Amino acid sequence: MAKISPFKALRPAAEHAPKVASRPYDVLNSKEAKIEAQGNSYSFLHVTKSEIDLPESADIYSREVYDKAKQNLQAFMQRNILFRESKPCYYIYELVMNGRSQTGLVCGSSVDDYENDIIKKHEFTRPEKEQDRINHISITGAQTGNVFLAYRNVEAIDNLLSQWKRDRNPIYNFTATDNIQHTIWVINDSSSISHLTSLFEEEVPNTYIADGHHRAASAAKVRTALGAKAGENANYFLTTLFPANELYIMEYNRAVKDLNGLSVNEFLGKVSEDFTVQKSEEAEVKPAALHEFGMYIDGSWYLLKAKEGTFTSDPIGVLDVTVLQNNILHKLLGVEDPRTDNRIDFIGGIRGLGELSKKVDNGEMAVAFSLYPVSIQQLFDIADSGNVMPPKSTWFEPKLRDGLLTHLID
Repeated sequence: MAKISPFKALRPAAEHAPKVASRPYDVLNSKEAKIEAQGNSYSFLHVTKSEIDLPESADIYSREVYDKAKQNLQAFMQRNILFRESKPCYYIYELVMNGRSQTGLVCGSSVDDYENDIIKKHEFTRPEKEQDRINHISITGAQTGNVFLAYRNVEAIDNLLSQWKRDRNPIYNFTATDNIQHTIWVINDSSSISHLTSLFEEEVPNTYIADGHHRAASAAKVRTALGAKAGENANYFLTTLFPANELYIMEYNRAVKDLNGLSVNEFLGKVSEDFTVQKSEEAEVKPAALHEFGMYIDGSWYLLKAKEGTFTSDPIGVLDVTVLQNNILHKLLGVEDPRTDNRIDFIGGIRGLGELSKKVDNGEMAVAFSLYPVSIQQLFDIADSGNVMPPKSTWFEPKLRDGLLTHLID
């Protein structure tokens, strides 16, 4: 059963929260982060992407970058931009995007649960990305990145969080520049804290990593590296737990730089062997069902429908990312390993289908594909089966902001 814990969040004073809150470190490159933080000395990007305060020649994985992150975090505390909660608390985090809301519980999740597979995974991690987070956590002494966990709904938990939201005022409530509303309540009542802890332990057999596999793995490895020096805080890592029925998964689209030596007509002919191919007069093709795909090539959109035999019923084989990989990307375009092949690009659904046609029209890519999004049930099925999804299968929106709630491991 899921073991969670309240924690003393490092968080901004209410008046500073909108300026501190920053997009997650892994959705921005260094150049984008520098532009976004320009003129805002309060932005938490100075901690999570601290290379923006160093010369452009700095290696983003160098010791000086992590030292700068630590220095900036300490400066935020010294300037009273951030303060530490006086007692361990839980926090309710509500996000609203395009009129749709989802509410999660911010807490510490057990490293033991991660290592014992109570917390289920569905992706492989990459050593270099793990090491980056290990260095950042170890040197700053802080888990600045939130791990997004999902769980099957429990009515008693839903009711408790809803009641708290109705009866209490939030500590933060603002709309960010991307028009996503962020509202946070603090649960500091000892009875409610104990009740929530018990509900998860008694009613939630497993939680599932939706987003943040590298952050979770790194937190566990930092705890191991600390050994006997690890304090109680290092036994937990920063998470937000969302009930499954409130989550929104967007598609994760693909584009490939060339046609592997084929002409456009040759490629279309080969695609038609495994898919029905219908040219579309629409400005964009957004798949409406499983095993449908949009394809943009040579200035035109096509609707593809997978034929029988191109997919299986097992949790991995039924995924459209698998169908596309097996029958087009690998079979026709020679993309053997999408994790390492630099000919393929992944485009999150939040960027829109216009980004796909743009990449093809400007010559950066030769062909692009829009996919039907993975469902949360498919994610659960794969994690429960012990399998892993193909890379870049899910894109969750809206995303939590960094800097509002940080977990110190001292």
